[in-house]
Amino acid sequence: MHIQLPEKLYYSIGEVADAFDVNTSLIRFWEKEFDVLKPKKNAKGNRKFTPTDIKNLELIYHLVKERGFTLEGAKTHLKENKQQTLNKFDLIRKLENIKAQLQELKDQL
Repeated sequence: MHIQLPEKLYYSIGEVADAFDVNTSLIRFWEKEFDVLKPKKNAKGNRKFTPTDIKNLELIYHLVKERGFTLEGAKTHLKENKQQTLNKFDLIRKLENIKAQLQELKDQL
């Protein structure tokens, strides 16, 4: 899944939920479950996600939704193998981007 978000310092929970095509309640639930997610909250309690939070959400989404991990399995996987998981995740994203570009070239022919 390729996330399309504009370059900003902070993203609202609605923008993040739309980008991942999930409900805002799932984002709030993952925030409680995973320690790596720390969105900023203003005085009204609105969550503002940084690009680092978005990267962590992408990783959690990949583990839970795409690879089929349970929440507990994803938590332990992130705690034990975080750097290795990030390296694999980055590689997968780069390959998906290359595949999309190749598909676009094929469609143009």
